[in-house]
Amino acid sequence: MAILLTMPSLSPTMETGVVSTWNKKVGDAVEVGDLLAEIETDKAVMEFEAADEGVLREILVEPGREVPVGTPIAILAASKDE
Repeated sequence: MAILLTMPSLSPTMETGVVSTWNKKVGDAVEVGDLLAEIETDKAVMEFEAADEGVLREILVEPGREVPVGTPIAILAASKDE
């Protein structure tokens, strides 16, 4: 089953965020706690860690693009075959 990863709210006042860099590529295995991306908030650059394991199937938001909190940014699949 695929998991939709959304722009997290990394601070109480965060309304939008910018993916500064992706630390994983499409096809990479992902373990719980792995650093997926660095997210720029209105105040700082923060780490976005994986809460689930699987394979990064698709990146939906390229670095530098500002999106609202809750916007889908990537898809994590249970396996490479999914």
